[in-house]
Amino acid sequence: MKIRILAGAVALVSSVALSGCGLLPGMGTDSSTVTVWLMKGSASQDFLDHFKESYEAEHPSVELEIVLQEWSGIGPKVLGALQGDDAPDVIEVGNTQVAQYAETGKLRDLTLESMRDLGGEDWIPGLAEPGKVNGGQYGIPWYAANRVVIYNKDLFAQAGITELPKTREEWVEISEKLNTAGRQGIYLAGQNWYVLAGFIWDEGGELADEGGGDWQGALDSPAALRGMDFYKTLQAFGDGPKDADEQSPPETDVFAEGDVAQIISVPGSAALIEQKNPELKGKLGYFPIPGKTAGKPGSVFTGGSDLIVPEGADHRGEGVDVVKALAGPEWQTELARAMSYVPNKPALANVVEAQEGTAAMAVGATQGRATPNSPYWPAVEADNPIKPYMTAVLEGGDPAEEAKKASERITSKLITG
Repeated sequence: MKIRILAGAVALVSSVALSGCGLLPGMGTDSSTVTVWLMKGSASQDFLDHFKESYEAEHPSVELEIVLQEWSGIGPKVLGALQGDDAPDVIEVGNTQVAQYAETGKLRDLTLESMRDLGGEDWIPGLAEPGKVNGGQYGIPWYAANRVVIYNKDLFAQAGITELPKTREEWVEISEKLNTAGRQGIYLAGQNWYVLAGFIWDEGGELADEGGGDWQGALDSPAALRGMDFYKTLQAFGDGPKDADEQSPPETDVFAEGDVAQIISVPGSAALIEQKNPELKGKLGYFPIPGKTAGKPGSVFTGGSDLIVPEGADHRGEGVDVVKALAGPEWQTELARAMSYVPNKPALANVVEAQEGTAAMAVGATQGRATPNSPYWPAVEADNPIKPYMTAVLEGGDPAEEAKKASERITSKLITG
């Protein structure tokens, strides 16, 4: 889930080990050890304690042991576990990582469970789609987060803006109006490629296309070029650096200075802003990224986690039962409220409607997408051609030529990994 924008703190990892033993009357000891890896910070300790207590009460032969791990180095660790003789029974993975793990042939196909028991046809697309590989559902959506627009209510009021934008056209109009001497209409760093991805998807384009079994970069399509053009228009209504991403400098620090009207980030960024500038407490608002029409919000990159079950695990069936519980409505509701996440189904969005930022995020999640579902996409992100492409265009380079070069680099990485 490489998003760096999750509600509260979305790039997080924890590990949960579930083990169980029970005594069946007249039958001796019947024990099973079910091991579940979750990512540190994905769930609070209170949530994990409550889940452990409740699950063990409902499953007397199972004891849950919770173990936390770090995101750093988790990819090789998961791959090693899948190939080894002691794989955990359930693993939480970033939603964009499922294809990489499914490529090993060591994951259990959960298509039947997803459709029969979990209502998989109703999951939010940004978690469900990357969990599906070659027609099989290998990743079960757990939680999601995505970007929204965070705005300074005082600056909107000073500019006489009383209605939040519902369309891209309205968004451009207010951003231009907000962009005056001493005030930035919007702070948008030049290399925020996750935001660009949403604009490209809105236009009907892709970062990469799969044709005939081969992936190819697609930034040079007419639709993708329109997405980049809109990004350039919006980016001009502020002083965001053209040659850096949203962390250089941190966009929350820039917003906290008080002269930026808008940023595009996860709602959890508000806490960082208020910590930096307590005077902004109570003055921050949120709205979904506007789409091309008023009836549908803009597309957004969805970060979050899916749950997978290794084929070589000792207790796959018991592991599936734990997945069903974590992905079911009861624990989805508790997790969303506890962590300000988007639950895995739009129908559950009402459980966070009292949280303004999370509610805006849930609206956007209905148009959520993930990165291309290639097992080699992590190689693209490791040396990302999209970032220098964006900088080149923003600094006056020919969009078509720069997009073609970037697309060729993406294609190369998706072929060789």
